[in-house]
Amino acid sequence: MRSRSLVLVTASVAVALMLVSAGPGRADSTPVGPLPAGPVSTTTTKPGLLVAVALPRARQSSGLVWRLARRYNAGVVRQVSEADVGASVVSCSRSSARGDTSLVFALTRGDTSAKAVKSATHKVHAS
Repeated sequence: MRSRSLVLVTASVAVALMLVSAGPGRADSTPVGPLPAGPVSTTTTKPGLLVAVALPRARQSSGLVWRLARRYNAGVVRQVSEADVGASVVSCSRSSARGDTSLVFALTRGDTSAKAVKSATHKVHAS
């Protein structure tokens, strides 16, 4: 229950920071290769609402960054912001239509590495 509350608080803060955060990632970044097994979570939402995914932030000295590792259905969700919030990296997307998609994240050494150290998948069902 405590972790669910933490996720909700983190998501709320991320939404508040939405306008001051960086834009969506570059389309020309290096593709990520095979992914190690990682956690999978699911959110059910309605079109027009925000979906926030909180990922544990790596130490800055490690050079590791979270990034989208696979294509997702941009007709179902669109990334609107990304921000460092406390000990997390929070990615916010807006559900734009009914459907299903998966946001697959990889922890890599910068945007140019094809090797994933960790992965996390967030399935989105918009109805």
